[in-house]
Amino acid sequence: MTIKQASPQGITWFQDARFGMFIHWGLYSILARQEWVMHIERIPVPEYEKLMHRFNPTRFNADEWVGIAADAGQKYIVITSRHHDGFSMYDTALSDYKVTRTPFKRDPLAELADACARRGDIKLGFYVSLLDWHHPAYRFREESGLAWSDYLDFLHGQVRELCTNFGPIACIWLDGDWPRHSLDAHNAYFAPGGSFEYEKLYDMIHTLQPDAVIHNNRHAQPLPGEDVQGFEQDLPGENTAGFNETHIFDLPIEVCMTINDHWGYCMDDDNHKSVHTLIHKLVRSAACGGNYLLNVGPTAEGVILPVQAKRLRAMGAWLAANGESIYATRKGAIPATPDVVSTRRGDTHYLHVLNYVSDEVYVPGVPHTAQATLLRDGAPVRVKPAKDGIRLVLPEEARDPFDTVVKLHM
Repeated sequence: MTIKQASPQGITWFQDARFGMFIHWGLYSILARQEWVMHIERIPVPEYEKLMHRFNPTRFNADEWVGIAADAGQKYIVITSRHHDGFSMYDTALSDYKVTRTPFKRDPLAELADACARRGDIKLGFYVSLLDWHHPAYRFREESGLAWSDYLDFLHGQVRELCTNFGPIACIWLDGDWPRHSLDAHNAYFAPGGSFEYEKLYDMIHTLQPDAVIHNNRHAQPLPGEDVQGFEQDLPGENTAGFNETHIFDLPIEVCMTINDHWGYCMDDDNHKSVHTLIHKLVRSAACGGNYLLNVGPTAEGVILPVQAKRLRAMGAWLAANGESIYATRKGAIPATPDVVSTRRGDTHYLHVLNYVSDEVYVPGVPHTAQATLLRDGAPVRVKPAKDGIRLVLPEEARDPFDTVVKLHM
């Protein structure tokens, strides 16, 4: 069987987009103790189900959320359609454990799809959990008498819904199958009851949505049919998180990262990354040839925290002047240093000067004949020859507070 991949135009769009918004939102937002609260606090299913009757995010506004993403310069949104807790955040026909049976009664994913369609410049994609702490055919087969095939019917059926009910989508983003992660008595119920039948699942996605990419957050070598290699809370190859694949394969790359310390809303988490840090993560991801999928965790009322929206809009302001060096670029060809990374678009190279020891910045691997200008205003940058490279003269008045982008012509 020949395994389908996303279309060439779908891959190109994804790589050109470079910056997206991740959204983790569900019943766990009510408890405000992050998205794994059901597992961490060992909340029984009947108790957790009661949250469904309290979910009523009256302040949710799809156009506002999409507007924040647009202001940030993000080109796509990926939202949790169902997280590990098993609650569906759209009007699925395959379960009554869903958002339209809460006091809210509305379908926020449909509203986001409509809001994206109205704008036309942002695509919507869907996160789908393979792991399900609620579904009886995943976690309670012995007690329910259900089979693993019943869960597969549900999982594949939901993915089919997401691929057919919301118009063209950006991606299907899968999570919850971690072959390298060990199981013990504490998390034994994470174990699947068999194969997820990826070949069948991927073929369906690529048939129904040929331009959509598939990202499976397995922390391992991507399988045939997967279009993206992902890195969670990490830049490619660094593995500071300790669970990411260290080898970089020949696929598009996506780095997903939290804006603070958690994916879902956590009321005590005030550790929001600075604008400086966020821009540097975006730039370093692009320099590796990767997208940056930055997460927000809305409240139970349906609000993206003002501090998160403010940081995102600050990133958008920087991108408004420097986006040429990020969007539609590819992995930098100039050797990176601790202070300077690069991106490229065809024969044009963009140097991102992130740190300064002095007014002269060494860049290896660049010929002495290179000419340089500041991207933001075209002002010339003085180039001095150096051993095996050049030095850029960047006095304080020429620098950007976050990332000084120098356009290089060689």
